[in-house]
Amino acid sequence: MKKLLMLLILLVGLAAVASAGGWYWIRANKPPTFRTATVQRGDLQFTISATGTIEPEEVVDIGAQVAGMIKSLGADPRDKNKIVDYTTPVEEGTVLARIDDTLYRSDVDQAEAALKVAEANLKRAEADLGQMEAKLEQASGDWERAQISRKTGALGDTEYAAFRATYLSAKSTKEVGEATIVQAKSSVAQAKTALEKAQKNLGYCTIQSPVKGVIIDRRINVGQTVVSSLNAPSLFLIAKDLKRMQVWVSVNEADIGQIHAGQQVTFTVDAHPGDTFRGEVGKIRLNATMTQNVVTYTVEVNTDNSDGKLLPYLTANVNFEVGKRVNVLQVPNAALRWCPSQPQTISPDAKADAGKGSGARPREKASGESAPKDRTERGTIWVQDGKFVKPLRVRVGWSDGTMTEVSGAGLEEGTEVIIGESRQVNNGDSTSNPFAPKMFGGGGGGKQQ
Repeated sequence: MKKLLMLLILLVGLAAVASAGGWYWIRANKPPTFRTATVQRGDLQFTISATGTIEPEEVVDIGAQVAGMIKSLGADPRDKNKIVDYTTPVEEGTVLARIDDTLYRSDVDQAEAALKVAEANLKRAEADLGQMEAKLEQASGDWERAQISRKTGALGDTEYAAFRATYLSAKSTKEVGEATIVQAKSSVAQAKTALEKAQKNLGYCTIQSPVKGVIIDRRINVGQTVVSSLNAPSLFLIAKDLKRMQVWVSVNEADIGQIHAGQQVTFTVDAHPGDTFRGEVGKIRLNATMTQNVVTYTVEVNTDNSDGKLLPYLTANVNFEVGKRVNVLQVPNAALRWCPSQPQTISPDAKADAGKGSGARPREKASGESAPKDRTERGTIWVQDGKFVKPLRVRVGWSDGTMTEVSGAGLEEGTEVIIGESRQVNNGDSTSNPFAPKMFGGGGGGKQQ
């Protein structure tokens, strides 16, 4: 009885193993469903991608040359009841702010008083010089007469020496007076310079726009104290012309060799996802920056903003147009990466070629290369041959990241190439494993593998 029971258990186990093996064999040998794409003919655009920031073409940073408290802000040219603020258009000479000028006005008054004193001293010196000239003229006449009298013997030595001393003293006094005049004139000039400086400082208390433009940043408020030392504090940022903008793009050193002035550029901004903007490379700045051992250069891209869509400091996704292939055959990159997962699906006539591999990856632009030329590599794509698949050896050209240029015998526009495969597994079909555990709720739908 025990032998019969053991034999029955052995038979049941063998049946289970056979059933499971048959299920796996059926599943493994179920033909896959291929996903295909069509060979297309068209243009391929080669680009270098980078990220940049929208900047006004020319920005003027308005500062203060004197220290003091902000007393008031200027009036908006469009509405005198409003103050200048963000986005306010200004003209050259528009008042932006006023600093408390009490101390600077006192300096002007003091300088004016000092100038008046200097001018008075000059007039007094000029009057003194007049008296000195008169005395010198009298002393000179007496000295001439004394010389004549001496020759005739009518004048003694003592009187003769006295006339001579008086003349020399008057002459020296006049020279002192002339020097005093020069000194007084210098004092007047110095006082005038001090007055001009004080008036300039007083004028700096009224901050005016030096250009016509739009205020893009206001950094002060009424009551705030401005401290002007070695560096002038920044009070306003004014963009001269928002109809002309620039994109400052950081380009990796590996790609900078393919960028040049006049190169065409396209870019997008998240603020206008449906729009593509165009620009042109203006110049490449030579002051490279290094961040974590990565060297980048800033490239200026000029663009037109007549419609006003581009705002300062938006982030731009930039594509530099490096080169272009016109009217070439192209396939999706996945077609060059795919190869059969089941050897039995390969056409018997093509199995010899299948061992050579699935082909090369799409030819990407190498770092530092110039615009694409006629550089190609060999690759393989697969097409359906009845119930089987067969390979086509092709020449692989350049890729834009999605599509790749291909050419070769037997490859034509409209050819269906394989880009992947999928299997349908249904827990309720005839190939389901009766010994496999089932999920609650019954059999599920098929899933892609």
